[in-house]
Amino acid sequence: MIRNIAAYRFVEIADPRGLAAELRVWAEAGALRGTVLVAPEGINLFLAGTDAAIAAFLGHLRADPRFADIAVKDSRSATVPFGRLKVKTKREIISFRRDGASPLRGDRAPAVAPRVLARWLAQGVDDAGRRVVLLDTRNREETAHGAFEGALTLPIDNFTDLPAALAPHRDALADATVVSYCTGGIRCEKAALWMRESGMDNVLQLDGGILGYFEAVGGAGYSGRCFVFDDRVALDPALRALVDHAGTDAPRELAA
Repeated sequence: MIRNIAAYRFVEIADPRGLAAELRVWAEAGALRGTVLVAPEGINLFLAGTDAAIAAFLGHLRADPRFADIAVKDSRSATVPFGRLKVKTKREIISFRRDGASPLRGDRAPAVAPRVLARWLAQGVDDAGRRVVLLDTRNREETAHGAFEGALTLPIDNFTDLPAALAPHRDALADATVVSYCTGGIRCEKAALWMRESGMDNVLQLDGGILGYFEAVGGAGYSGRCFVFDDRVALDPALRALVDHAGTDAPRELAA
C-alpha cells in the first residue's frame, strides 16, 4: 500500500527557493510524487510513496528545528494518486490576500480538538452552553462532496472570495461559537485569524481540519466525503478513496 501524507507549517522562511530545492532533493531521492508549496509564511505538502520513502523524507524535514514537530495526516491507497512531483514557491501557501490572516504576526487562532468538537456536536452546544456553528471555508466543488451536518457553507469558488460571502452572515453568528474548518487546517486557520482580527472574537479553528477529524473520531456529525486535491477525488471518514487508480496529475490547485 502507498502512504499518503498531508502536512503544513506556518513559520518564517527566509529563503523559500533554497528550501524548495532541498525538499525536491529529498522527495526525488524517494521517488515521491505530489505537490510541495513553499512561501515566506511556511510550507504545505501532499506527498505519496512507500513507507520507507515517506519516513526518510520526514526524517530530513524534522531534522530542521522549524519542522521538528510538524503534524502529519496519513491515509493509504493502492496506487500513487499523483502523476508527478511538483515543487513550487509562492507568495502564500494558500492565497487569501487579507491583512490580519498571517499566523506569523503572533499566536495562531484558538483551536478546538476533534474529540472536543465531536462532543459539542453530540450535546448540541459547547461547554459554555453556546450554540455551535460550523463554518466551511472550502469552495463549492469541495462542499458538494460532503460537509459537517448543518454547517454554514458559502457559495465561493476561491478562498479569496470568503470575506465577501461571509459578510451577510456576521450578525447572525454573533451569539454562537463559530468553528471554521477546511480540508487539513490551512484555510480555516487563516480564516479564523482574519475573522478575529476583523471583530469576530467568537471564532475557533478545527485543529487538523476534516482529515484530522476523520483520523481522530471518524465521521461523527459529518455527511459525505472530504474532497482531496489528487486523483482519489475524495475520502470517506475511514480515509478510503472514492477513486483508487494510477494518478493522472489532474490540474487542481493544492489547498488544505
